Amino acid sequence: MKTILNLFIFVLLAGTASAQQITTIDLQVTGLTCSMCSKSTEKSLRTLDFIADVKPDLNKNLFILTFKNAKAVNLDMIKKKVEDAGFSIGNLVATFDFKQLTVDEKGLATSGNVAYKFLNTKSKVINGPVKAAVLDKNFTSQANFKKNVAKFNTPTYASGKGVVNGKNTRIYHLSI
Repeated sequence: MKTILNLFIFVLLAGTASAQQITTIDLQVTGLTCSMCSKSTEKSLRTLDFIADVKPDLNKNLFILTFKNAKAVNLDMIKKKVEDAGFSIGNLVATFDFKQLTVDEKGLATSGNVAYKFLNTKSKVINGPVKAAVLDKNFTSQANFKKNVAKFNTPTYASGKGVVNGKNTRIYHLSI
């Protein structure tokens, strides 16, 4: 009985702990040279169980991703699928639906097992849909990444990981 109670509490907390849900992503992919390249990338992305739809725009090398409700979106898996297809991400802009996400004076906010380090937002609560560019290595162009190293001025920017509240945490670096 105690195990069932603990499981119930875990499920309840897991469902309410997340302060964000990603609703869409505009994903620019670099290295595409033909429609077969685009099709290969689209096919790879569609294997992710949290993706509802992938709409390619061949003129801009852009994919618009939409997601299934109540499914956690894993940005690192999206990156991996693009790389598995033989390409790389040039730019990733996500629409987050934040639920009372508190950003501290250093620009850090946590949601479940993920942390967000904001380049241009500090000391505020974010609520509702917000478009944010993911600036981490391999989520933006190499030139843009190098430009932002001095702005973030933190070792977590290069690795994407750090200790937050005593736990090793994935930290995404965002610009609104």
